[in-house]
Amino acid sequence: MRRSYQKYGLINLLTLLTVGAAALGAARYVNSLAGYVAALHLGLGMLVAFVSWFQLRLEEQEAEEQLELEDLLRSKGRSALFETEEAEALPARRAREQFERYFVPVFTLLLFGLQAAGVWWMWRWLDRQTLPPISPPLVAMSFFGLFALILFLLGKFASTLARLENQRLLRPSGDYVLFGAYVCMVAAAAVVGVEAGWARADFWAARVLLGVLALVAVETLLNLILEIYRPRIKGQRPRPVYESRFVGLLARPEGLITTAAEALDYQFGFKVSETWFYKFFERALGWLLLLQVGVLLLSTCFVVVEPGQQALLERWGRPADDRALLGPGLHLKWPWPVERVYRYRTDEIQTLIVGIEPEEPKPGVQDTRTVVWSVAHGKEDLFMVAHREEGLTPGPGGGGDRSAPPVSFLVVNVPIHFQIQDVRQWAYGHKDPAALLEKLATREIVRYLVSADLGEIMSTGRARAAEELRLRIQQRAEEKRLGVKILFVGLQGIHPPVKVAPEFAKVVSAAHTRQARILDAQAEAIRTNALAGAQAFVLTNQALAERAQLERVSLARAAAFTNQEPAYRAAPSVYPLRAYLQTLVPAVAGVRKYVLWTTNTQDLIQVDLQDRIRQDLLDVALPAPRQ
Repeated sequence: MRRSYQKYGLINLLTLLTVGAAALGAARYVNSLAGYVAALHLGLGMLVAFVSWFQLRLEEQEAEEQLELEDLLRSKGRSALFETEEAEALPARRAREQFERYFVPVFTLLLFGLQAAGVWWMWRWLDRQTLPPISPPLVAMSFFGLFALILFLLGKFASTLARLENQRLLRPSGDYVLFGAYVCMVAAAAVVGVEAGWARADFWAARVLLGVLALVAVETLLNLILEIYRPRIKGQRPRPVYESRFVGLLARPEGLITTAAEALDYQFGFKVSETWFYKFFERALGWLLLLQVGVLLLSTCFVVVEPGQQALLERWGRPADDRALLGPGLHLKWPWPVERVYRYRTDEIQTLIVGIEPEEPKPGVQDTRTVVWSVAHGKEDLFMVAHREEGLTPGPGGGGDRSAPPVSFLVVNVPIHFQIQDVRQWAYGHKDPAALLEKLATREIVRYLVSADLGEIMSTGRARAAEELRLRIQQRAEEKRLGVKILFVGLQGIHPPVKVAPEFAKVVSAAHTRQARILDAQAEAIRTNALAGAQAFVLTNQALAERAQLERVSLARAAAFTNQEPAYRAAPSVYPLRAYLQTLVPAVAGVRKYVLWTTNTQDLIQVDLQDRIRQDLLDVALPAPRQ
């Protein structure tokens, strides 16, 4: 009588179903994120257990049907020909073959879809959680500890039974039961971690379990693809496609060699596990692993600190008093985890940016963008800046003007260059010194800008503002004992927000236009005043010259009259004629004169005063050209 294993498969199925439902209820009751993921693992394992139990049931029905056929043929004494014909008509065999040919691949594909969808949905669901407190924690640990104990006992029995009896269809459900025990242990350990002070222990445990489920989903897809290329050997029953070797490895780590051997036998189609190399490797595997671990630990005894770096040496989590600070070079230390080394770049000038997060260029593509005010080029933070001049804005209803608040908003890109001076203060003084330095710099920038003038900080006062900010940030860093030296604070990317950049450009343009018109008016005033002064000077000098000339002429005329009077008395007829001739000579100096000497006064003389060349001077015969 053949032994039936259906009841063991059914026990595994009912165990996964019951414990999975209980784990889901417990996770909802105690707010355990890892408990939800554990319930998801158990639910998917329940589906695998159901299909493996059903397939095991079909195989046992086929075996019983085959025994009945053999008894029938033995009693009737029929030939092998009729035995073959009747065997091909067995309904249990046809049902099992159709189940393995059609249902198992479809179920495996569906299982992969459920695993992938579960990972995707749970991962997004975890991102939206706010880490609710696990309450009550003792109840949560009791629940998951009890689940782990039940699953471990039943799973260990089922897994061992499947291995000893070589029941390939009992192995998937047994592995999932045993693996579920370890998953519940992880959920219980996450509760312990939360109570120990690690608030995100439950969250990260859920993430790790989701990562394991993602690996199982990838393996399921690979098994389905490799099943297409698997060599078929007549009479050999293959491993179930939906069986996860990864789950089996996690559930039974001691079966790593057996799992690898079965995988090689399954893929190559012959007994790789019976070769001499495999047997030697199986015997020496422990020593090889021990040697590898020893070499790995020995390699941690050597520490290389690069130039420009300093390292802190810790022994059992505390600074080593004798040589806590290591300089560049090769150093020896105790192996991990006794001593650990943390390196820091002390000579390198590091940079943090406050105010704007520029967009990173695409990898492999040169950034040739032109940064302008009117185009967004990163995530912007607005800073309030003071105005010395109050603006006017239309009042309510447009009836009047009201004073605008003397403040503006600016987008400020402030790169801060710093260098680590004291590594111990930087490493041990604060949990996250870089974030603290960024917050201190942001606070000082906000304090400075609310008291600064917009016009100065965007024009002539930018360098002075940068130096003032550097001194302030350095002072705050020294107060907090950060151990850094602030080398440079830049105010390069100062501009108004992108939405108001066009209006700001209009205001700046109007201010420049006003200043240009003022300068034009001042230049016109200077030019007009200079021309007026010059004209006044010229007119004054001309008047003075005319006055002097009139005075001199009058004096000359008076002196000439004094001298002319005796001459006129001496020759009254000659003096006027002489004066007339003296006046006539300069008057007709440039005029053509004709002198007519004739005594015949009866003749009429006509004179043509036109300037014309004589025709006889032009009528000159030209000589003939030479041949």
